[in-house]
Amino acid sequence: MLDRTASVGHSHVFLRADHARNERRTWWVIWLCTAMMTLEIAGGLRFGSIALVADGLHMSTHAGALLLAALAYRYARRHSNDLRFSFGTGKFGDLAGFTSAIILAMIALLIGYEAVERFFAPVRIDFSAALPIAGLGLIVNVVSALILAGGDDHHHGHRLDHGPGHAHDDHPHEAGHHLSIGGTAVRLDIFEDGVPARFRLGFDGVALPPAAAAFIETVRPDGTRQFFSMATRRGHLESQQEIPEPHEFTAIVTINGSTASASFVEPEHAHETTARDNNMRAAVIHVATDAAVSILVIVGLLLARAFGWLWMDPAVGVVGAFVIANWAFGLIRDTGAILLDMTPDQRLAQRLRETIEADGDELTDLHLWRLGPGHLGAILSIQSKTGQSAGHYHQKLTRFKSLSHLTVEVHLQ
Repeated sequence: MLDRTASVGHSHVFLRADHARNERRTWWVIWLCTAMMTLEIAGGLRFGSIALVADGLHMSTHAGALLLAALAYRYARRHSNDLRFSFGTGKFGDLAGFTSAIILAMIALLIGYEAVERFFAPVRIDFSAALPIAGLGLIVNVVSALILAGGDDHHHGHRLDHGPGHAHDDHPHEAGHHLSIGGTAVRLDIFEDGVPARFRLGFDGVALPPAAAAFIETVRPDGTRQFFSMATRRGHLESQQEIPEPHEFTAIVTINGSTASASFVEPEHAHETTARDNNMRAAVIHVATDAAVSILVIVGLLLARAFGWLWMDPAVGVVGAFVIANWAFGLIRDTGAILLDMTPDQRLAQRLRETIEADGDELTDLHLWRLGPGHLGAILSIQSKTGQSAGHYHQKLTRFKSLSHLTVEVHLQ
């Protein structure tokens, strides 16, 4: 018998929370680059400097790439509820990022070609004009990078959900979580900084109880129990047994016959490519590559002027071309994988399988793909040995917060 359910009546807006802010920042940089481009071209034509005109035209390529990013942000936002897009407009940023990466690759080829050509046909360099232009370009790109940078804060650590009477909080392991056991304030930690994970019990301002009088028992979601005896360490008690992964269980702490419990929930660590905004990434890469090339150009020009090494100018061009090509390749690889719906997070796929099969069911088919930055879609086919409905599995997977669109198909035996 087949029991099928799909998520219905929910939003298909799979955009990052900072989508509008990133769009605004991109427009700011476009206006900055456009103003710089206009100033350089106008100044070059007014004072007869072909170098200024050339740098202005070079700046126009980055302004064009940033315009592509800004338009992608705007289109994705304005059509986020357009029913023609079955899974929303979250991938428009990846499409724009892929296109920008192609533009970057073309720029790298052009710079490399020009550099190699100058090895065989050196040209006279006007250092007095070239150095200020390169310096001004570097300043503009650094300011642009500062405007675009930020917005990708990730917090890692286990979420500790205390029992009744205790506050819920989020902390890394080392921060400590407080329990009251037999009238004594106790701090419970999972410590794993460079060592195998172990429990630690701290007693601030109170003498340590005998290690034999304290122990911890964990109860996992599947009912598995594990006993942890304690040993005295400097200033705290520490479990003698290591804590196996995953760190998702209820910990029952017993001290001198009194008990208290706390539930640990393993956080969902989003894979980098799952949460990344590739549209903003492409914009940042454009200004970062230009800044890197500006630095190389300044170094090359200074050496060429100081020692007469005219070959430094084209040599720097070759290095810059390789830097740009490398970043372009990484962007093409990552955005291409998303556009082709490759599985974005193998670890998450494995955790989904473990969660479904923990009660003896079998996950016979799994499709996991990215819908937009921080949003994943999943289709699961389950051979149920427990006779549960599809709604049961939906509820079971609610802790995976990045699953924004979930479809479950259950085959009942």
